Amino acid sequence: MGLSLSIEDFRRIFVYPKAVLTGLINQIIFLPIIGFTVAYLFIPQPELAVGLMIIAACPGGVTSNLISHVSNADTALSISLTAISSFITVITIPLILSFSLGYFLGDDRIINFPILKTVLQIIAITILPVSIGMWIKSRFPDFAQRMLKPTKTASTILFILILIGIIAAEREKLIPSFKVVGSAVVLLNILTLLVAWISSYITKLNLKQTLSVVIESGIQNGTLAILVATTILQVPQMALPAAVYSLFMFIPGGIFMWWFGRKSNQI
Repeated sequence: MGLSLSIEDFRRIFVYPKAVLTGLINQIIFLPIIGFTVAYLFIPQPELAVGLMIIAACPGGVTSNLISHVSNADTALSISLTAISSFITVITIPLILSFSLGYFLGDDRIINFPILKTVLQIIAITILPVSIGMWIKSRFPDFAQRMLKPTKTASTILFILILIGIIAAEREKLIPSFKVVGSAVVLLNILTLLVAWISSYITKLNLKQTLSVVIESGIQNGTLAILVATTILQVPQMALPAAVYSLFMFIPGGIFMWWFGRKSNQI
């Protein structure tokens, strides 16, 4: 993602603050609230409920930028939201995780949860590589452009390998867990998209901006969620909601690309 970003992407918040603010409120505030409501009402297993909160706490995935572009949405706004939310969630993810562990598990894990260490780990796997990528782009733009495709390919392969590893480790629990998590994940995604669309309508964003806000709210950084569950919390079962969400979220994303991608001259 860093190879595709520049300082200008962050300056856009001053160009159209209403659209950026609407997107961030949906991403940082509404999504965790919806996630908590769905987890509380529909997921009886505490570990899976925390797992749903992890995916709800994560920033938008960089794939949302591609989906926004193909859907003829406001790509610049999508990039800005991805970049800004990635930095903000360095602080919000540990806070949401700390609350979720204490509420759903109700044991001493909340006491032992290393907030400062978690912040540093998230910085190490998000801000640091993004910053390096941005520096490379600013100093060697041609090289950064050439590296975009292979790094995206490598990221996709990494995600698939992680997903396969989780499925292999949790194969005995996967089918019963999917029965519990599947409907909750679908509901989380649909409600998130709906709330994002309604809030964009209320704030009177144009269609291109609305599409970007909706897509950015519904396409989450599944790889980060899986890393948080398996590396920071070290509970592979908590990664199952993120794995299921990461697969399902491309269904509405594909619908957006198919429907609005054909209407380039109408929006």
